[in-house]
Amino acid sequence: MSEHTEDLRLAGAGALEVTLYSRPGCHLCEAAKAAIHPLLEEFGATLHEINIDADPVLTERYGWDIPVLFIGARKAAKHRINVRQLRRQLKEAKENAGQAHLVMVRKKGA
Repeated sequence: MSEHTEDLRLAGAGALEVTLYSRPGCHLCEAAKAAIHPLLEEFGATLHEINIDADPVLTERYGWDIPVLFIGARKAAKHRINVRQLRRQLKEAKENAGQAHLVMVRKKGA
């Protein structure tokens, strides 16, 4: 059994790639987008919004259990977004990405 293409994309997501699984007409999804937008700019993160209704596998997986938010490949929240918690998670992701970059630079120069 092969992995779903979205699973592969998510597994390779960068530390500051934010994925929001949602569907049109979902008021919690709209509230989540409004809450995370300023944080995306603050941390230089990118957003991938995925409409689960466009894919039967994702519709089956998430159903009405949305929105679901991932930072990189890690689930960060679902249903409601806690802005303070999300800010902390993005800060940690940015710090970890910076440390990983330093390790790669040191290895090249070693």
